[in-house]
Amino acid sequence: QVQLVESGGGLAQAGDSLRLSCAASGRTFNNSGMGWFRQAPGKERELVAAISGTGAITNYADAVRNRFTISRDNAKNMVYLEMNSLKPEDTAVYYCAARRPTYNYAAWEEKNYDYWGQGTQVTVSS
Repeated sequence: QVQLVESGGGLAQAGDSLRLSCAASGRTFNNSGMGWFRQAPGKERELVAAISGTGAITNYADAVRNRFTISRDNAKNMVYLEMNSLKPEDTAVYYCAARRPTYNYAAWEEKNYDYWGQGTQVTVSS
């Protein structure tokens, strides 16, 4: 059974940094694109960052480009999101997502992801 478990969320102040981790289990993920999404209260879920199966290609939402960094360690079945210079508007529940096997591309759209974690709350105060 495929399982994605996020960790690392919490409270931060504007300008702080946080690192989210996603532990994947149930199968190998080194041939699957993976992504981090977020959903703020009253808003739709949106892509934050995505990474290809090898890690060679990454995509970022404009709102987080140059502040957030997505990475992965395929040997450990882990995906990370390093978040720097946090802003109050980054407050949201952050979700890890994975594509099905052999779908390597770092896809933008939610519909392209087949597996989801439960989410971890990130709250940034001003």
